[in-house]
Amino acid sequence: MKIKIILYITLTLIFVSCHTNHNHDAEVAHHDEVSLIITAYSNEFELFAEADPFVVGKSGEILSHFSHLPNFKALESGSITTRLIINGKETRHTLEKPSRKGIYKFVLTPENDGIGQLIFDIITEKGNFQLIVPKVKVFSNEHDAIHAAEAEVVSSTNTTVFTKEQSWKIDFATEYPLIEPFGPVIKTTALVQSAQGDEIIITAKLEGIVAFAAENVLEGKSVLKGQTLLSISGSGLANNNSAVYYQEIKNNYEKAKADYERLAELAKDKITSEKDLLNAKNQYDNAKANYDNLVKNFSAAGQNVTSSMNGYVKQVFVQNGQFVEAGHAIITISQNKTLLLKAEVQQKYVPVLATINSANIRTLHNNQTYTLAELNGKIISFGRNANTDNFLLPINIQIDNKGDFISGGFVELYLKTLTNTQALTIPNVAILEEQGSYFVFVQVHPELFEKREVKVGATDGLKTEIIKGITQHERVVTEGAILVKLAQAKGTLDAHSGHNH
Repeated sequence: MKIKIILYITLTLIFVSCHTNHNHDAEVAHHDEVSLIITAYSNEFELFAEADPFVVGKSGEILSHFSHLPNFKALESGSITTRLIINGKETRHTLEKPSRKGIYKFVLTPENDGIGQLIFDIITEKGNFQLIVPKVKVFSNEHDAIHAAEAEVVSSTNTTVFTKEQSWKIDFATEYPLIEPFGPVIKTTALVQSAQGDEIIITAKLEGIVAFAAENVLEGKSVLKGQTLLSISGSGLANNNSAVYYQEIKNNYEKAKADYERLAELAKDKITSEKDLLNAKNQYDNAKANYDNLVKNFSAAGQNVTSSMNGYVKQVFVQNGQFVEAGHAIITISQNKTLLLKAEVQQKYVPVLATINSANIRTLHNNQTYTLAELNGKIISFGRNANTDNFLLPINIQIDNKGDFISGGFVELYLKTLTNTQALTIPNVAILEEQGSYFVFVQVHPELFEKREVKVGATDGLKTEIIKGITQHERVVTEGAILVKLAQAKGTLDAHSGHNH
């Protein structure tokens, strides 16, 4: 079985107490109102536990919530052993399954006081894991435990309770802000077009009347390479009649062929000259080339128009029965696999155009944002000069159509530049706006969140620079923030609403 030991632990020990006035005689009576909050993280799990303060010789309960990472969903099955180790002496309790989804209730009775560690050994079908909570203190008496709890009371000012049971039911996550390079971002709009080679315009090779091969040659219809789409017939025309032209070319070919074959036989008996034979062969070769080309692309009825690649009909320029001339555009066939984003930026960005190395693209119809890497994209070119009728500079980006991109539509483009400047960033979904101000929910512990106003800087469509309000050591809600806000809006939400174990 795979055994995985965590590489790092983030620990938060918080005492929560409901005492407002300390009364030594009432300490024991109010012991149940004092809780030790334990929070720990590994690469695989989040632990949130509410525990009785550890006192020598006194049984204490550890109500533990285990969530998978990175999706923050409840651990539904698995055996967990908790071990409290103080000065070499160990107390343990094993539970083979949770009492409820994600919840394990351990009971430990410490044998000696001191500072040690609390270890959770987790066995699941995916392997063995371990969470270690360092610097856990066991008190020699309950009086000292209560004093320690009162000294570490957590302020609930401007905070919202959002229980693990609530977060397990939704898409929820918390993360630390990142310190990363974050340079100037150019926001603009781009026109989506098919890339060169990804679509082709089929044109008429002769003049005549259009006749569709089927009634379903419509925009958006898929077609196969070599599939006949329509025909162009000039047989009914007084001038440039395709049927007459076809018959003329065929007659010339057949006559030249007969003449050459006749002279070739005479040449064997030295009855005709070499010069006459060469002239006959030249006329035959020319007539054959014209005839073969005509047969390949035309018939006596006219031109059969076929698709030159697999794709779909992007645009139809003609109607059934319409007269077209040679060179007239008939149908556009597109594969819609590779797209070109054509954007324009102001001339003030000239100094940073050469440093653009990536981009994020947001579709307007569903607000989905993609990175250039996700779309296998690349910067094709940017303009070095402005045109007389347009003072903006063009930028061209090529992408694979892996998302919901529509040729002819528009997208928002965030052009990212190379930089050595470091900035504190968080995902855009973590930021909420209220009356022109921006705020995030900072985690006090996994069931308590503080609403914090932040000052934002630039955004690249996925992340936003945070100038003021939080530090890189504070976890913020990055998924489900709007639901935490709704929980706050209830105002008088009970601290343990929906939290009955």
